[in-house]
Amino acid sequence: MTNEILVAILSLAGTAIGTFGGIVTSAKLTNYRLQQLEKKVDKHNQFAERLPVLEEKIRAAGGRISNLEMAVGLAKTKM
Repeated sequence: MTNEILVAILSLAGTAIGTFGGIVTSAKLTNYRLQQLEKKVDKHNQFAERLPVLEEKIRAAGGRISNLEMAVGLAKTKM
């Protein structure tokens, strides 16, 4: 086997190993970033589920405050 053929085979093997390593590393990074994005989406979804409950509690508290103001005589007159 001549030196040129041996160098070509070694170059091919090195290129193939490097390419495969790059693909694997890229896939791992992509999977990691997708997992982080899914965590953020889960946090957002939990917030979106709790928001209507908080709005209802605020509405109920506002109504109770209005009732108390009327009972005490501190009701504000609308202009």
